[in-house]
Amino acid sequence: MAEGSDIVCVELSDGVMADPPIVGNGLVTGCDASVLLDSTPKNKAEKDGPPNISLAAFYVIDDAKNNLEKSCPRTVSCADVLAIAARDVVALSGGPHWSVLKGRKDGRISKSNETLNLPSPSFNTSQLIQSFSHRGLSVKDLVALSGGHTLGFSHCSSFESRLRNFTSVHDTDPSLNPQLAADLKIKCPKPNADRSAGQFLDSTSSVFDNDYYNRITGGKGVFASDQSMFGDYRTRWIVEAFARDQSLFFGEFVGSMVKLGSVGVEEDGEVRLNCRVVN
Repeated sequence: MAEGSDIVCVELSDGVMADPPIVGNGLVTGCDASVLLDSTPKNKAEKDGPPNISLAAFYVIDDAKNNLEKSCPRTVSCADVLAIAARDVVALSGGPHWSVLKGRKDGRISKSNETLNLPSPSFNTSQLIQSFSHRGLSVKDLVALSGGHTLGFSHCSSFESRLRNFTSVHDTDPSLNPQLAADLKIKCPKPNADRSAGQFLDSTSSVFDNDYYNRITGGKGVFASDQSMFGDYRTRWIVEAFARDQSLFFGEFVGSMVKLGSVGVEEDGEVRLNCRVVN
């Protein structure tokens, strides 16, 4: 959610670039490439907000944009580069391919405090549904886009509250598989001096598949938000359906990604020459 997915619209998306926000790394301002803007002395940008500290590989987008400017200057927005890169990451990892609608404009505003609006890894399903519905996305979109976590990695900070002192009754979140909880405690000790420590969100982290849903059905969702979808009647049947049928998941994911790509499209923006700064 905030950790974890925009390369799938890196605003979503603690993105595929590092820790996926929900693929839908939860949109801040929509697919307007605001997450690519660097901070300035007078403004702390989205990429430096707490949920996005693990985002990386911005150079990949920089390289693509530089090459595009040489071939067709002032034509392809950074937002479109992100949307196309998201599709290509999924396809090259064994997932589905889809046609990306082009013509987005780049936003000129990026504020770190607005990342507080990203869905949190600790959200329950009701909170997730509300967050997605505010962006015109359905319950099915929520579950399908969460599947982007199949390529995700999360740092300990996004799930360690489930491992110790969870409640006065349960030291560990009872919805978490006991063996996984034990493994995560080893990876995320207290105190933890390794800031890069964490866990992949499924067992086939370099392959886009439906393993994420199979893990949730077995109590192995790393985020509380992911696991909550199996405990809620509104989403459980969709999780189970995607766990049974990978082709069904792929089809619904494509539909939701196309829908997501139209959320918050900037009509008064620009085509940045450099994705890190406004023109």
